[in-house]
Amino acid sequence: MPEIKNDKKRRPLKNLPPERFQPPKFWFVWLSIVMVVVVMLFFQRTATQNVARLKIQAVVDYADGVGPVKVKEGVIRPDPSGGRDWVAITGELTGEIPAGPEKDAGTTKLFRAEGRLTDANLERLQKSEKFSERQPSTWMNGLSQIIPFILLIALVYFLFIRQLRNAGRGAMSFGKSRAKLLTRDRDKITFADVAGCDEAKEEVSEVVEFLKDPKKFTRMGGKIPKGILMVGPPGTGKTLLAKAVAGEAEVPFFSISGSDFVEMFVGVGASRVRDMFEQGRKNAPCLIFIDEIDAVGRQRGAGLGGGNDEREQTLNSLLVEMDGFDTTEGVIIIAATNRPDVLDSALLRPGRFDRQIHVDLPDIVGREQILRVHARKISLSDDVDLGVIARGTPGLSGADLANLLNEGALLAARRNKKRVEMIDIDDARDKVLFGRERRRVMDDAEKKLVAWHEAGHAIIQAVLDDGTVPVHKVTIIPRGQSLGSTTYIPTKDILTRPKKKLLDQVCMAMGGRIAEKLVTGDLSNGAYGDIKHATKIARAMVCDYGMSDLGPIALGQDQDTVFLGRDITRSQHVSEATAQRIDDAVSEIITGQYARGEKIITEKREALDKVAQALIEHETIEGKHVMEILKHGEIKSPVINAPAPARVAGKPAENKPADRPATDGFGGSTAPAPNPA
Repeated sequence: MPEIKNDKKRRPLKNLPPERFQPPKFWFVWLSIVMVVVVMLFFQRTATQNVARLKIQAVVDYADGVGPVKVKEGVIRPDPSGGRDWVAITGELTGEIPAGPEKDAGTTKLFRAEGRLTDANLERLQKSEKFSERQPSTWMNGLSQIIPFILLIALVYFLFIRQLRNAGRGAMSFGKSRAKLLTRDRDKITFADVAGCDEAKEEVSEVVEFLKDPKKFTRMGGKIPKGILMVGPPGTGKTLLAKAVAGEAEVPFFSISGSDFVEMFVGVGASRVRDMFEQGRKNAPCLIFIDEIDAVGRQRGAGLGGGNDEREQTLNSLLVEMDGFDTTEGVIIIAATNRPDVLDSALLRPGRFDRQIHVDLPDIVGREQILRVHARKISLSDDVDLGVIARGTPGLSGADLANLLNEGALLAARRNKKRVEMIDIDDARDKVLFGRERRRVMDDAEKKLVAWHEAGHAIIQAVLDDGTVPVHKVTIIPRGQSLGSTTYIPTKDILTRPKKKLLDQVCMAMGGRIAEKLVTGDLSNGAYGDIKHATKIARAMVCDYGMSDLGPIALGQDQDTVFLGRDITRSQHVSEATAQRIDDAVSEIITGQYARGEKIITEKREALDKVAQALIEHETIEGKHVMEILKHGEIKSPVINAPAPARVAGKPAENKPADRPATDGFGGSTAPAPNPA
């Protein structure tokens, strides 16, 4: 894979949206409150200060001391609107205004008089030395009258009109794209943060080089793929890899889910698709990532019930838009799904999604690399070997491995440790794969029955194993839905399974039932999970793998749901005679391996008893202890187990987890690996 170097001198981004000033939240609320207070104070002052309307002659008399009221001070303002010698006199009085037609209200001390002022009256007012003359200030008077109305109009605007305008914008933006823009300065992820998918990184590295130097490809006549479809199981890092492409290329990254296009109203999704591509063109070069594209790209008109108008119109718009732009514009589409079989064929043709990149579950080397990436933020002890953890977690995705380390860190914190030790990771793995320990109160008879059951699985697996899938741990402590489990960890990634290994799995699954019958002489329902697992393997050998006398013929039927498939009806693939032969072949495989396992346990009866007694005594033993019993007849190495919580018969355990109710099965459910029995 070509090395992608982080060059410090990056070309500047073009057409990035400028940062807009964001006003403080609820600023219009505070402004409205201030306006309301100002208006209320103005009207309160006007209402409380009642002004008495007097005649000019009465004011002159009061100024000369005639009457019980005296003038404290006053102002004479010529009123231009009243013509020549027309004035307005305002001021304040001392004393009570006598009752009369000139008195307007209350005992106010403020007065106002308007009228024609003669020269004689003006001389009398000037002699009192309590009046002053001022020129009219029309703009101040007008402003004092207009300000309250301006404040009131502004209040109405901010409280009502602005809200209605914003509501209108929300309605108009209903068809806008909901894609989130992540720039290079925010949540930057590079290829160094992605591990376990080297082949996928090598393919998407071409996109990075194209976004950095488009002419390198165009001058050779080549065209970069318009769309890249990432396919793989959940948790394998498809979204993370898409973000890493944008981080390495340092271009804007638009992220949206396929479900964001589909709405109740027909045409909204198509509008959002057009708006998304328009935003992409404005911010080119950029990446547009559509997660879970099967939500909008599902095959049209398939399955029971026909199609969906809104989803199909959205898909049609997406197909047209992908045909309507060229990669020279610098816009590249990356989509992710874990169901490529349900996508419309028009979406997968060349010219739209030209390339499919499979992001599969990591192998043992990839798992170790993923663990090292996630272990950067965790304080690990020196005894933690990530290589051993990677070997013991086949079938786990990157998300599962991250969860494994996180559970180990939480478990170490609950145990008041300063570092995460290997035993914490081992216990976290059992918790993630099989569930948390549930210390149930079992009487001696049930405890012995579970011990014999698990000992039967362990003995057969230890005898049949050729060193590739050794027994890892045997326990009679309930986990998840099982009352006990036998786990085995392969020493390498198993990609193919020969017929001999499949038969060994069927034989090992029968070990618990064989041990129960041999020791107690009776049968229980504890082996129902083992029987289902063995039957599934045997039927697959006959119908799918061609490992029977029926020959290499695919006899299995299509089991896809009619809501997702292409055909609504089901056709009979095999005749009744062939179906009978299939049942006979499956029965022959199971009965044959049952007899094989019965022979092994009968020969190793002494070892079976010792393994069961060790389980009754210690509750959990390791695979090496089973091998020591088979070779030496006893356990040589010490058995080290975590102390169990104190239990009192009839009372629940402390910190009992809220797991699913236990079933009547002894064996654990089948997991990718390590596999319980």
